[in-house]
Amino acid sequence: PTVQRQFPGYILVNMDMNDDTWRLVRQTPGVTQIVGAGDKPTPLSRAEVERLLRPGEAAEAREKAVKTTVDYSIGETVKVIAGPLADFSGMISEINVDQSRLKVLVSIFGRETPVELSFSQVAKL
Repeated sequence: PTVQRQFPGYILVNMDMNDDTWRLVRQTPGVTQIVGAGDKPTPLSRAEVERLLRPGEAAEAREKAVKTTVDYSIGETVKVIAGPLADFSGMISEINVDQSRLKVLVSIFGRETPVELSFSQVAKL
Protein backbone atom coordinates (compact mmCIF):
# COMPACT_ATOMS: atom_id res chain seq x y z
CA PRO A 1 0.00 0.00 0.00
CA THR A 2 1.16 3.50 -0.79
CA VAL A 3 1.06 6.26 1.78
CA GLN A 4 -0.26 9.58 0.60
CA ARG A 5 0.63 12.68 2.55
CA GLN A 6 -2.41 14.80 3.23
CA PHE A 7 -0.61 17.91 4.49
CA PRO A 8 2.89 17.95 3.01
CA GLY A 9 5.09 20.47 4.77
CA TYR A 10 3.00 20.56 7.96
CA ILE A 11 3.43 18.79 11.30
CA LEU A 12 1.02 18.55 14.20
CA VAL A 13 2.59 18.75 17.65
CA ASN A 14 0.95 17.54 20.87
CA MET A 15 2.68 19.24 23.78
CA ASP A 16 2.22 21.04 27.05
CA MET A 17 2.87 24.64 26.08
CA ASN A 18 5.56 26.39 28.10
CA ASP A 19 8.63 28.49 27.28
CA ASP A 20 10.94 25.46 26.99
CA THR A 21 8.70 23.39 24.69
CA TRP A 22 7.82 26.43 22.58
CA ARG A 23 11.52 27.26 22.15
CA LEU A 24 12.25 23.63 21.20
CA VAL A 25 9.61 23.69 18.45
CA ARG A 26 10.77 27.05 17.07
CA GLN A 27 14.40 25.91 17.00
CA THR A 28 13.70 22.58 15.28
CA PRO A 29 15.63 22.39 12.00
CA GLY A 30 13.33 22.85 9.02
CA VAL A 31 10.62 24.73 10.92
CA THR A 32 10.21 28.02 9.07
CA GLN A 33 6.78 29.19 10.20
CA ILE A 34 4.24 28.43 12.88
CA VAL A 35 0.52 28.61 12.16
CA GLY A 36 -1.01 30.92 14.70
CA ALA A 37 -1.73 34.44 15.75
CA GLY A 38 1.11 36.73 16.69
CA ASP A 39 4.00 34.80 18.14
CA LYS A 40 2.03 31.85 19.54
CA PRO A 41 0.61 28.76 17.77
CA THR A 42 -3.12 28.25 17.37
CA PRO A 43 -4.15 25.14 19.33
CA LEU A 44 -6.50 22.60 17.72
CA SER A 45 -9.26 20.85 19.64
CA ARG A 46 -9.18 17.06 19.93
CA ALA A 47 -12.13 16.89 17.52
CA GLU A 48 -10.25 18.96 14.92
CA VAL A 49 -7.17 16.73 15.19
CA GLU A 50 -9.25 13.56 14.90
CA ARG A 51 -11.06 14.97 11.85
CA LEU A 52 -7.70 15.74 10.22
CA LEU A 53 -6.07 12.41 11.05
CA ARG A 54 -8.96 9.98 10.57
CA PRO A 55 -11.06 10.50 7.48
CA GLY A 56 -14.38 8.80 8.22
CA GLU A 57 -15.24 5.32 7.09
CA ALA A 58 -18.50 6.69 5.69
CA ALA A 59 -16.58 8.51 2.96
CA GLU A 60 -14.99 5.24 1.84
CA ALA A 61 -18.36 3.51 1.72
CA ARG A 62 -19.85 6.36 -0.34
CA GLU A 63 -16.88 6.28 -2.67
CA LYS A 64 -17.44 2.61 -3.50
CA ALA A 65 -21.15 3.16 -4.12
CA VAL A 66 -20.84 6.20 -6.38
CA LYS A 67 -21.24 5.65 -10.10
CA THR A 68 -18.47 7.45 -11.97
CA THR A 69 -19.73 10.45 -13.87
CA VAL A 70 -17.59 13.41 -14.79
CA ASP A 71 -19.43 16.63 -14.24
CA TYR A 72 -16.44 18.72 -13.19
CA SER A 73 -14.10 21.04 -15.04
CA ILE A 74 -10.66 22.46 -14.32
CA GLY A 75 -10.92 25.84 -12.62
CA GLU A 76 -14.30 25.03 -11.07
CA THR A 77 -14.76 25.64 -7.33
CA VAL A 78 -16.07 22.71 -5.29
CA LYS A 79 -16.83 22.09 -1.62
CA VAL A 80 -15.31 19.13 0.21
CA ILE A 81 -18.16 17.16 1.81
CA ALA A 82 -16.33 14.15 3.29
CA GLY A 83 -13.02 13.35 4.92
CA PRO A 84 -10.71 15.45 7.06
CA LEU A 85 -11.19 18.57 4.91
CA ALA A 86 -15.01 18.53 4.98
CA ASP A 87 -16.45 22.05 4.69
CA PHE A 88 -13.35 23.43 2.94
CA SER A 89 -13.71 24.77 -0.61
CA GLY A 90 -11.15 24.71 -3.37
CA MET A 91 -10.49 25.00 -7.08
CA ILE A 92 -10.07 21.93 -9.30
CA SER A 93 -6.60 21.84 -10.88
CA GLU A 94 -6.61 18.28 -12.29
CA ILE A 95 -9.18 15.59 -13.13
CA ASN A 96 -8.37 11.87 -13.28
CA VAL A 97 -11.41 10.18 -14.81
CA ASP A 98 -9.89 6.67 -14.72
CA GLN A 99 -9.45 6.81 -10.95
CA SER A 100 -12.48 9.06 -10.27
CA ARG A 101 -10.25 11.56 -8.49
CA LEU A 102 -9.70 15.31 -8.52
CA LYS A 103 -6.75 17.42 -7.48
CA VAL A 104 -8.20 20.42 -5.64
CA LEU A 105 -6.28 23.48 -4.44
CA VAL A 106 -7.52 24.05 -0.88
CA SER A 107 -6.46 26.97 1.29
CA ILE A 108 -5.03 25.38 4.45
CA PHE A 109 -3.45 27.61 7.07
CA GLY A 110 -3.40 30.45 4.52
CA ARG A 111 -1.58 28.48 1.78
CA GLU A 112 -2.97 26.89 -1.38
CA THR A 113 -2.37 23.17 -0.90
CA PRO A 114 -3.06 20.56 -3.60
CA VAL A 115 -5.23 17.78 -2.20
CA GLU A 116 -6.29 14.63 -4.05
CA LEU A 117 -9.94 13.74 -3.48
CA SER A 118 -12.41 11.25 -4.92
CA PHE A 119 -15.44 12.45 -6.86
CA SER A 120 -17.61 11.34 -3.91
CA GLN A 121 -15.78 13.65 -1.49
CA VAL A 122 -16.75 16.89 -3.25
CA ALA A 123 -19.89 18.72 -4.34
CA LYS A 124 -20.45 21.52 -6.82
CA LEU A 125 -21.06 24.96 -5.37
